[in-house]
Amino acid sequence: MRVLFLASEATPLVKVGGLADVAGELPRALRTLDLDVRLALPFYSSIKESGLEVERIGEASVVHSGGRRGAEVYSSETRGVPVFLIDGAPIRQSEGIYESPEIDVDKFIFFSLAALALCEEIGWQPGIVHANDWHAALSVAWLNAHREGNSFWNEVASVFTLHNLPYMGSDASRVLVDYDVKIADLAHLPPWSRNLPLPIGLATADWLSTVSPSYAKEIQTSEFGHGLEGLLQSRRERLVGILNGIDSEVWNPTQDAALSTTFSYDDIESRVKNKQALQSELGLETDPDVPLLAMVTRLDHQKGVDLVLDALNDVINERWQFILLGTGDSALEGRAEKLSSTHPDRIRFINRFAPKLARRIYGGSDLMIIPSRYEPCGLAQLIAMRYGCIPVVRSTGGLKDTVEDYDSTGQGTGFTFGPAESGALCTAIQRGLNLFGDKATWQELQRRAMMRDFSWQRSAEDYYDLYRRALGERSV
Repeated sequence: MRVLFLASEATPLVKVGGLADVAGELPRALRTLDLDVRLALPFYSSIKESGLEVERIGEASVVHSGGRRGAEVYSSETRGVPVFLIDGAPIRQSEGIYESPEIDVDKFIFFSLAALALCEEIGWQPGIVHANDWHAALSVAWLNAHREGNSFWNEVASVFTLHNLPYMGSDASRVLVDYDVKIADLAHLPPWSRNLPLPIGLATADWLSTVSPSYAKEIQTSEFGHGLEGLLQSRRERLVGILNGIDSEVWNPTQDAALSTTFSYDDIESRVKNKQALQSELGLETDPDVPLLAMVTRLDHQKGVDLVLDALNDVINERWQFILLGTGDSALEGRAEKLSSTHPDRIRFINRFAPKLARRIYGGSDLMIIPSRYEPCGLAQLIAMRYGCIPVVRSTGGLKDTVEDYDSTGQGTGFTFGPAESGALCTAIQRGLNLFGDKATWQELQRRAMMRDFSWQRSAEDYYDLYRRALGERSV
């Protein structure tokens, strides 16, 4: 089975958000199942400057009102996954990964169509075109409109994965005309969405997936559907939720060089050395008996950062320390700075992108607070549990699917709460603080969390089943 996997970013080549982790790790896991998966990415200047070894394998072109637009295609490999790197004028005009809406919509439609044209040019016929998010959505729309009667594409099936529904792309009406992309099957789309890439992908792909079972259900409701719940309800038989995973080699506390002390669930006692080192590094009191709370996140309303800042004020009389690592909304940054300066003995706000420090926070903190208003899947809770840091999460989306609430019977892997309110979060934090004092029970909780399997292998097997189902339909 051949799979063309299209995305706008993928680790370790280029990363802006969580999509990069999925696109960098899922294809690798799929290849262990004997699938011939090829990753397609735009050949950004940052990749060119990285020193990656590439080979020029040919050219392709796409129709455009100003004359056919040429694409130069290179191949490379990362962690055993073959990569197609698509270059051309629309990609070179962009200095960064994401730019202005006008530049991006032109760049990514060109990328999507050029990746398909490449397959024809080199004679590599995929069975599945798997597109991710709005950046690659027009590949499945083109396939839907052009494969009938086309011997190369006729039996090719499409899968479209949405990672975060609100990010739909910008108005593509002019660019669709320029590239002569004719879109069909939009009857279920509300008129306002018919020129937006992501809704077009949702309407035209053979199968849809999203990154957790609960999120697949939530986006069919008015609360989380962002105006597309009608379309998603109409396609519910074609929509599956497949939980994301993490790379258990990349996220491995037994061999993580960023930690001061490596450890395992069999040696959980050694973990406290990381906590003490982290406290010392950030100028906090070095005391293993003080509960260390943390949050590693983008500072955004979605992530519930404001709920955390309010909840901490409500438990200010308790004994704890708190670390917040992240950048984002300036108003939230200002609030975090103010809270940190008001309580310099117990709160640290690190306003920067610091991947190695993030690892030390996962490996040394006691509670990881993740109060998202919505969360398609989330990686923070998966990494936290892998590193023995107990998550405090709102019960929504992938958080709900991955964190089991601790109860009096001694089961569970974290602490959950329902309403997106600081009072509900405060109660969950308080439950964690109360249990922390019982060292033996706390270590049992840590071990139970660390033993959960969130590797990509399970996700890959679910996608393999979806691919087989989609291919079976096209070959009938």
